[in-house]
Amino acid sequence: MMNEPEEKKEVKKENKRRKKAPEVKSTINRWKVAFIVLVALIIGSLAFVFVRITQVREPNYKPVPELVEKDGTPVVAIQSKKKQVNALIDFYLSDFQKGSDITYKFYLENEAMLNGTFKVLGHPIQFYLYFDPYVMDNGNVQLKAKSLSIGTLGLPMKEILKFVQRDYKLPNWVEVNPEDSTILLRLDQFRMQNGLFIRAEKINLVDDDIRMNIYLPKDNSDKKEESN
Repeated sequence: MMNEPEEKKEVKKENKRRKKAPEVKSTINRWKVAFIVLVALIIGSLAFVFVRITQVREPNYKPVPELVEKDGTPVVAIQSKKKQVNALIDFYLSDFQKGSDITYKFYLENEAMLNGTFKVLGHPIQFYLYFDPYVMDNGNVQLKAKSLSIGTLGLPMKEILKFVQRDYKLPNWVEVNPEDSTILLRLDQFRMQNGLFIRAEKINLVDDDIRMNIYLPKDNSDKKEESN
């Protein structure tokens, strides 16, 4: 039979074990709460990204007029390289986007490329959208989206194009069509001085061969013939 001091020691040990049990349980509960909060933050962030990109807002560009066939006389045939066209695009967009909160770049390599950013929880996310360019019979250029690079976010090209259409400042002759993943460069609506207009003739980015014609409008060409 245990003497009295030994009994007291056993009682003290038992009390210590009982005190430790709630502490362990409390620690486990804290980890569970932290895990649930982390999962909630992840789900909330993904929901924010989805809503931000897919929400419907009035586009910031004016409606593009219906296609107008232009008659005229080609006065200048231009054969250029990607480097020269990129310099022209960069100059045009730098001037066009002055004062804009969201900017983007468009340039030509072996593919046409749109490079921009959008913000998620205050952090900029960069994307690269790649296109194949096609010259249409009317001299306009269609850019068909083929691939997208956007880090680890698995967003479809359609949603990125909706974001571009909604939030980017675009020229009124650029028409974004998210449903068929295309951007149409409406050169028939692009205005130059004295009514001159452009028609694309050939775009071969791999061989670095880009050709366009500059036309006099029909009225001017008619007047020129009458004066002769």
